[in-house]
Amino acid sequence: MDIITVLLIAVGLAMDALAVSIAKGIAISRNRLKTALTLGVFFGGFQMLMPVIGWFVGATFEEIIAGVDHWVAFGLLVFIGLKMIYDSTKKDGDGQEGTIKLYSILTLAVATSIDALMVGLSFAFLNTSIFEPILVIGIVTFLLSVTGFFFGCGLGRVFGNRMKFIGGIILIVIGLRILLEHVL
Repeated sequence: MDIITVLLIAVGLAMDALAVSIAKGIAISRNRLKTALTLGVFFGGFQMLMPVIGWFVGATFEEIIAGVDHWVAFGLLVFIGLKMIYDSTKKDGDGQEGTIKLYSILTLAVATSIDALMVGLSFAFLNTSIFEPILVIGIVTFLLSVTGFFFGCGLGRVFGNRMKFIGGIILIVIGLRILLEHVL
């Protein structure tokens, strides 16, 4: 597989992580560098791990995974989006959280990397090497996640609770998009 194709796949897979990073950047007020790097490492790491799992699983469990992956991603993103919307209604200063909890990062990393599992399955079907693609996918996701987080921080500082509400809506819309892509 040529590098341009791998880069296009990487950017496509990283879009959900980018959007979620923007949404979380809106909500965070402290420890921005640490949080940005943590999100980048987890999102990039899971985007690297999931294709490897998919590649090893191959066709054996494809039908089972394909039958529920969209529901899992939808549920996780809607839950976190609703929590952000609820939090935006609280009168707590600028509406930003100080930090993001590890369970939230893990949940978001799983939810945004389920598509990468399917990409790993396709790599197995194509007899494609997995090493180069996962490195590119991980690096691209890391860079876009960190950049998106800082962009979201800027929006959060300027717009406060309104952007946190919009961030929650963004997560719900991503969840709905994932669900509708698989159902329709």
